[in-house]
This record gives sequence, C-alpha cells and structure tokens, in this order.
Amino acid sequence: MDPLVNLPDWTALAPMLAFAATALALFLLDSIEPESDSLSLTVLTGAGLVGSLAAVVLSGWFLAEGVSVALFDSAYVVDEMSLFFTALFGSVTALVVLGSHDYIADEPYQAEYYSLVFLAATGMAMVASANSLAAAFVAVELVSLPSYALVAYLKHNRGSVEAGLKYFLVGALSSAIFIYGISLVYGATGVMRFDLIAEAIATDALTGGPGILGLGILMVIGGIAFKTAAVPFHFWAPEAYEGAPAPIAGFLSSASKAAGFVLAFRAFTVAFPLEAVSGTFDWTLAFLILSIVTMTLGNFAAATQEKVKRMLAYSSIGHAGYVLMALAAFSGTGTEGLLAGVSNDSLVLGAGMLHLLVYGFMNTGAFLFVALAEYWGVGRRFEDYNGLWRDAPIASVAMTVFLFSLAGLPVGAGFLSKYVLFMGVIGAGLWWLVVIALINSALSLYYYSRLVKALWIETPETPREIDSYPTGIYAAVVGAAVVTVLLLPGFGIVAEEAIAAVGALL
Repeated sequence: MDPLVNLPDWTALAPMLAFAATALALFLLDSIEPESDSLSLTVLTGAGLVGSLAAVVLSGWFLAEGVSVALFDSAYVVDEMSLFFTALFGSVTALVVLGSHDYIADEPYQAEYYSLVFLAATGMAMVASANSLAAAFVAVELVSLPSYALVAYLKHNRGSVEAGLKYFLVGALSSAIFIYGISLVYGATGVMRFDLIAEAIATDALTGGPGILGLGILMVIGGIAFKTAAVPFHFWAPEAYEGAPAPIAGFLSSASKAAGFVLAFRAFTVAFPLEAVSGTFDWTLAFLILSIVTMTLGNFAAATQEKVKRMLAYSSIGHAGYVLMALAAFSGTGTEGLLAGVSNDSLVLGAGMLHLLVYGFMNTGAFLFVALAEYWGVGRRFEDYNGLWRDAPIASVAMTVFLFSLAGLPVGAGFLSKYVLFMGVIGAGLWWLVVIALINSALSLYYYSRLVKALWIETPETPREIDSYPTGIYAAVVGAAVVTVLLLPGFGIVAEEAIAAVGALL
C-alpha cells in the first residue's frame, strides 16, 4: 500500500474507471467516424484491448499492494475481493473484445457493440465493490441493461432478437423481485449498508418484524439467483446464450455470472451474518437446495441437448450449482478446516472464487470456439462439428482442453479448482453434497466427450470449405487455453490471493 499512500482515495476506482473511460472513448471514436470499415474496427478492437488490459493491470497492482478503501460513506468498497473479481472481468472482456473483432466484422454498430460490452463490465466492477443494497441494485442494472441489447445485437437474426426479448422480460421480473426484497430488508432494518444491516440484526434493533426480514432475504436470493442462472431463475440462459453472438454468450456465462456470485459472497457474509439471522432465515439451507437442484438439472439437461451452444448453456447452469456449494458450506464459525491455519469458511469461499476465475477462461474459450465455428458457417449440432480438427487442429486442441477442464480432468486448472472446492465442502461436513457433485461431474464428462468425439473421431457428413482463418478469434481461443493450462502450475499463487481476500472480508 506504500506506493499509493500519497494518492487520494478515489484513485482506487481506477480499474472500474478504465472500463467506463473505454466505453466513453469508443462512443467518441464512433462519433468521429460513424461509418465502420476495417481500419476503424481495428482501432475499436485495439482501444477495447487497451482498456480491458489496463483494468487487469491496475487491479493486479492494487491487489499486490493490499489496497482497501471505503468510498461514498462506505457504500462502495475497493478491497482484495473486489480487485480479484475486477481482474477476472477485465480478462474475460479482453478475450471477448479480441474474439469479436472478426465475428462482427460484417455487422453494423460495431462501436456501440464494444461500448455496451464495456458499460456492462463497468457495472460488474461496481457490483464487486458494492457495500450497500442500493449501490448493488444500481450496479446490477448497469450490468443487465447493456446485456439485453448485446443479446439482441444480431438484428437480422430472429433468434437473437427473440432471445433478447425473453432475456429482458425475465430480467425485468427478477429486478422487481430483487428491489422488493431490498425494500423489505430496508423496512426491517432501516439501513441499506451491509455492515449497518448486520449491526441492526445483531443488536435486535429491527424496525420491522423478523418475518419481513426473512422474506426480504429470500427475495434478495431470488434476484441474485437470476444473475447466476441458478434454478429456478435459469430459464433465460439457454435461450439467451443460443440466440446471442457467441462471444457475448461467453461474456454473460462467465463474467456476468461471476458478478452475481461476488455480490452473494459479500452480501450474505457481511450484511446477513449467519449467527445473527439463522433463527430468522437460514440462507445456507436455501443455497444448499439451490446448489443441488441447479447442478443436477443443469447437467442432466445438458446431456440431452443436440446443439452445442445449448449444451454449453446448460453446462454453465451446472457450474453455477458447483459454486453455490461454497455458500451452502459456509458456517460463520471461523473454525479451522482441512488447510492448517485457514478457517474452513475462508477456504470454501476462496475455492468458489478460484473456480469462477478458472471457469471464466475455460468457458469463455469454449464459447469463442463456437464463435469460430459460426464464423465458418458450421452448423449448430454436434454432428456438424465432425472432423473439424482437420480444418482447425490448434483450435480443436484448445477446445478439448476447455471441455476436459470443465469436466474436472487434470488437463487444466478446472481440476484443481473443483478439488479445493470439494475439500472445503467436505471440511464443512457436507460430504454427501460432494458425492452429488461428483456424480454430476461424471455425467458432464459424457456430454463434453460427445463434442470431443465429434471433433477428433467422427467423419464430416459433407465436405467443408473454409476460405479464411480469423486471427482475432483464433488468438482469443488459444490465449484462453494457454491461461487455463498455466493456471495449473500457478494455482497456488492465485489460491493464496483468493483465500486471503476472503479472510480480509470475514
């Protein structure tokens, strides 16, 4: 923190401001040259990469310095957890920007597309730092509104427009549930800030009855469940991901999902401490039920899909169920777990953060591989991918790494993130929940292997003609695969940061 000691507190907003400034700069570039061509698209992509990587570098620097700053009467907090997730958002945004360079080359409104991506990323960074229910709601809406437009970006594609409309309608309903839950919590406690809510609950200084508070907490869970695509608020995800541009599907399934989880981690550990609210509403039980139903339905539904994009969509729902295990296993007691000197609560929440980080690279990479297939006009079904390795051997290797890592095999860091998460859940005494997760992971290996088999073993039904190789998408796919693999040897370093971030929060 010493190098920052002479800087004003507001400079801690720099990672988030990098996203916002990039969005405004892209609007400015569009106003100077509204007619897009190959040069302007290159400029737009370059500006997007600079902005997203700047957010990653700033977040990493502040994280290394241990920055912890409270702003706006502590309604906004920049700490290790928020910086960890902001670095994740920046990394995923960089991959999406790079992958979109070729994907939207023939589409109109390219500057607006990139601007909306960065406005959504700005909202995600705000969600990570929100320390008040009011700030959290505004930040969530800043994520949601650009996302609706991005899903419907392919205006000539009926499926994209229909997906955007369905996403908007379900999003409006979930926002109503979320804001009503916030109003009930405010009515019961008289405050919005997370730490003050906890203080009001702990001192029994409620202005409303415990029933109102319990119902409010339940509805807040519902609002967050929408952002994480948890059952039963998952209905929008398969339709939105299938209709959206493939890079946007990766963006929403990785970064947007992580934004929902960081809000859940902060809100429920700080605002609703388990020892204070367990008599009113045991939210760990709610997350336990959500975890089981979400991972089971997501994986079983994915196993029945015939379209690759829908399979990945339901797979992403299943992975939300795995991360929900971290909240289900939270005890609030601070007892030491399986890792010496570390509380099991820090271990299990840190493991959830780690899985979201690794998932961000491998899942975004998988959707970018789908973007590559769509760029070539490859169909949507599994059999349409038959023998694709002959045309794209490097990209097919990368996709195999993504799929097996998503399944939990030790070809990428997905194996270690799941291992640490399962160990933390076992440390909480929920060994049977890990058994359910292992069964679901085994099922996921089946449907991931279907695509691997199509890529490498099956013969294409019709000859495939490929005229060009998109550099941007290729670079994004390979880059995501490289990071997924490199996180295996570097997992210990990242794990220390994640567990320390949770420890500082608790």
